[in-house]
Amino acid sequence: MMRWRSAKKLVSWIKSTAASEFQFTARFASTLRRDLEAVKLSITTSWSNGHIEGHINRLKAIKRQMYGRAGLELLKARLLPPTLDR
Repeated sequence: MMRWRSAKKLVSWIKSTAASEFQFTARFASTLRRDLEAVKLSITTSWSNGHIEGHINRLKAIKRQMYGRAGLELLKARLLPPTLDR
């Protein structure tokens, strides 16, 4: 479904997986029913938040590295591009 961005078989997959003997996958399939339209849209659209998540991950890594060291000035120096003072 994900490779071809087609949600045609989603409902039948959810039904068969929810009836599965594997309780974790059955529970996962059951929770997909709660917002079926959103799940279908996530499969069929090409939109992704991967780039944003990458930036957030980078910012959090910098924050963890600097924890307890200095204040806002050092954080600005690490995150913002240098300014040319003339």
